[in-house]
This record gives sequence, structure tokens and C-alpha cells, in this order.
Amino acid sequence: MRILVVEDEKKVASFIKKGLEEEYYSVDVAFDGKEGLKLALSEEYDLIILDLMLPFKDGLTILKELREEKIFTPVLILTARDTIQDKVTGLDSGADDYLAKPFSFEELLARIRALLRRNSVDKNNILKAGDLKLDTQTHKAYRNDIEIQLTAKEYAILEYLMRNKNRVISRTKLSEHIYEFHFDPETNVIDVYINKLRNKIDKGFDKQIIHTVRGVGYLIKDD
Repeated sequence: MRILVVEDEKKVASFIKKGLEEEYYSVDVAFDGKEGLKLALSEEYDLIILDLMLPFKDGLTILKELREEKIFTPVLILTARDTIQDKVTGLDSGADDYLAKPFSFEELLARIRALLRRNSVDKNNILKAGDLKLDTQTHKAYRNDIEIQLTAKEYAILEYLMRNKNRVISRTKLSEHIYEFHFDPETNVIDVYINKLRNKIDKGFDKQIIHTVRGVGYLIKDD
């Protein structure tokens, strides 16, 4: 899942980015409101973590502009402004959740998981395609109840494909969703990871789950 963090305190932003990447999320960071709004409008994210007190454009303004543009990506406000009125204003402006600083990273993760479940077609932690299962909370994959060891990038690609099972996902779409916004989609790194996933998931099984649509992309079939 791809997350945008809009936070001007670089140490806090770095801490959040590192922690989320260790939890298998793909993370982009913007250090001011202008850049944050630009990324939120131009890129596709599953969740936005938004500070309120930002240079150039404050968080509430960003939030209102996103909602006016009909962008309903879940937004979690993360700010030092912790009065009841601040929380009411933030939620009434279109935020989906509100967490005050200082915060527990464990609580931040729990709130992120809750927001992503709320916005997902599949409300469970377990994604399934045939006899392939992916636990989005423990980040473990199983085929016929046999655990499959995945790297962070392999997990991220597999999760995205499974959340979009029976739909063809292009290489460009995969690279844009899994990597940072400045990643070069012309490289063949996605194909390399898909081959690694096939060796782990399909090799030794009669039924193939990961399929290639030549000239278009990849899909996971659930039939």
C-alpha cells in the first residue's frame, strides 16, 4: 500500500517513513504544504498522513482542496494541535482520523490499518486467491498452508495484485504504486520481482496464480 506523509519536521518524517517501510508500506514524503498538495493531486495513494502546521500551505487548506477536487483518499491528521476544537475542525474538514503528537508508533500503525480496511473492498486482514493467502497484518504469505518467505518489495507487489485480483495491472501502474514518485518505470525491475514471486508462489504447484497479459501487465486469477 502506498502512503504519502506530509510533515515539515524532517526527523519526524524520517522516523515515520522508516517505520512504515519496515511494515512493508511504500512511502513518499513532502516537507511542505505546496509539495504535499501537488503529490496528492498528481499521484495515487491509499492513505495520506497530514500535519496541520506546514510551510506555504497549511494542512486544513490542503484537506479542503483535496475534497473539493473529489479526491477522497483517507486522510489521517497527525499534529501537535490537540484541543477538542482542533480535532472537531479537522474531522469536519474531511479528515478520516486525527492523532495528536507526541504519538505511539504502534497506535499510528493500528489507525492506518483501520483506515485501509475501511477503504478496502476486502475488510479482512486475509487476502485470498485460490489456495494463496496473504495476511496483511503479519505480512506472511501461504500457498496450500505452506508459508512463503517474501522480501518487502515482493510482499508489496503481491499485496497490490491480490487487492486487484482478476484485474490486469500494468507494469507502469505497479511501479508507480510500489515505488517512490521519482522511480523510473522504464526499468525492468518489476519483471524481475514478478519472476521471483512466480518461483516462490507458482513453482511446484499444478495451478498457476500469477499470469502475464502480454504487452499489458500482470494479474492474479482467482478461479
